[in-house]
Amino acid sequence: MLGAIIGDIAGSRFEWENMYTKEFDFFHDECFFTDDTVMTCAVAQAIID
Repeated sequence: MLGAIIGDIAGSRFEWENMYTKEFDFFHDECFFTDDTVMTCAVAQAIID
């Protein structure tokens, strides 16, 4: 779950612009959490409860 959240945040700035290289800053000022992070946390909470 933590990997999914980190991946979502790190990749958020490339959501509409594809990146074809491995040379980029992992976290950047333009990174943010998306609805995918919110839904991942909601599903996890529902499973726990």
